[in-house]
Amino acid sequence: MASTNQHPAPELTPQFCFSPSALQDFLRLSRSAVDDSINQNLNALLTPSRTAFDPSSTAQRTPKMTKGLAVKECDTFCKSQLFPAWESRSLALRYCKDLARRPDTEDPTLAARELEAKQNEERVINERLDPYSARFTVTEGRTDKLKRIVHMEEEIEDIVRRRTWEVVQSRCGTDIPQWKTAVDQWETAKKSKDA
Repeated sequence: MASTNQHPAPELTPQFCFSPSALQDFLRLSRSAVDDSINQNLNALLTPSRTAFDPSSTAQRTPKMTKGLAVKECDTFCKSQLFPAWESRSLALRYCKDLARRPDTEDPTLAARELEAKQNEERVINERLDPYSARFTVTEGRTDKLKRIVHMEEEIEDIVRRRTWEVVQSRCGTDIPQWKTAVDQWETAKKSKDA
């Protein structure tokens, strides 16, 4: 499993997925290390200026970025840091999503939820005396909660990657329009290199 140097991918276990804070902390830390600081990461690729300081450069409050990044440096950054970070997050989300689809026979709340459902069937519902008596909320199971969290994190991941790729496109001048296309090309090249 590939990972960035800053935040290696966690060991993928059911405990990792069923602990929402562990999963979300991993995703948050990985995003903050690469995606949230994409401009700083790309700025680090720029070589220091070889020309002397020009005092007229301070005449504008917000100078425009005139110097683009070298395509080779951007490509190396994407292949060595950005895409591996995305891959490790995708692997974690995919593992947890697959886990959420399977029946969870070890759910510690299963017996309590079954008892709760049985008690609900036995309740007498009289909406005239208690207008809320027909309401019944079932306690959410581990897998249902995990499905909801993974779905939410996949939506966040798509937004983060789209915005990150927009920055990479504008700073590096890449001609690949979609982040998914770029990742697919990277994975194909990686597989052919490994074969």
